[in-house]
Amino acid sequence: MTGADAPGRAPGAPRVALVTGGSRGVGKGVATALAAAGWTVYVTGRSVERLQGTVEAAADGPGEVRALECDHGSDEQIAAVFTRIAADAGRLDLLVNNVWTNPKGFMGFNGRFWERPAADWDALMGIGLRAHYVACCEAAKIMVPQGSGLMVNVSSFGSRAPFHTVLYGMSKTALDKMASDMAHELAGTGVATLSLWLGLIRTELILSLGLDDFNGFPLDRAEDPTFVGRVIDALTRDPGLAAMSGATVITAEYGREHGIVNDDGEVPLSHRGSFGGGPLFPPVTDAQLGIETVDEVAEAGGHNGFAGG
Repeated sequence: MTGADAPGRAPGAPRVALVTGGSRGVGKGVATALAAAGWTVYVTGRSVERLQGTVEAAADGPGEVRALECDHGSDEQIAAVFTRIAADAGRLDLLVNNVWTNPKGFMGFNGRFWERPAADWDALMGIGLRAHYVACCEAAKIMVPQGSGLMVNVSSFGSRAPFHTVLYGMSKTALDKMASDMAHELAGTGVATLSLWLGLIRTELILSLGLDDFNGFPLDRAEDPTFVGRVIDALTRDPGLAAMSGATVITAEYGREHGIVNDDGEVPLSHRGSFGGGPLFPPVTDAQLGIETVDEVAEAGGHNGFAGG
């Protein structure tokens, strides 16, 4: 997929990644962790100046971070980013869809859905979903011809249980479904898709609050942004990646299984139990639930178009 055997990449040439929304938080941590692993990482944000901290954080590593200005509310600007990467690097091995913008009144999302402005849609579904879809379309135009690549969506346990707002959960569940269905259409191309459920992240903002826990979850066992980056790097080299394509991966659990830890050596905790279960994709099969599945349409002489698909 994106490892040493990636088609068309010269031996010893650095792997190329794009991390959207890379000025702070998860995006910054993922970008710096990938650069530390030797990647050439492009990061996007609305201001190149705000991305300089990410560029500088990777200055001493074997890889590098390159800043590109992009308003992800513009399809044209997103497309221009991929055109620039293709011209500069000639390939793209990894897309990390991380860009996100909060609606007004975030830090608790004050108000129930009918008490919130409808304009929340533009932030949570526009930037939080549409921009990811557009980026995947543009990435596929590079990755499919080269025969390799991985597209990752940063999602959350908000897909499983009510969290923040209705629109937040809708956008995250849609990201999981998007990865699942894109994998179906990408089968046989050498390109994989994944959605990641992150736990509580020890961002600079969270740590600045001076808390021992956040909503009851211990901060000393939360995930570092760089931990997420190391998980993504490992996923690109996982020999089972093709079989995983379309799935949702819980970063804390994948990290534990593969010996990936936080910067301080601690193993982050999974939120699976707190949110009532694991990923929706791939779905639990009827056979696993002990249910006999009957195609009533076929038995009645019809055909639903999906049989055997």
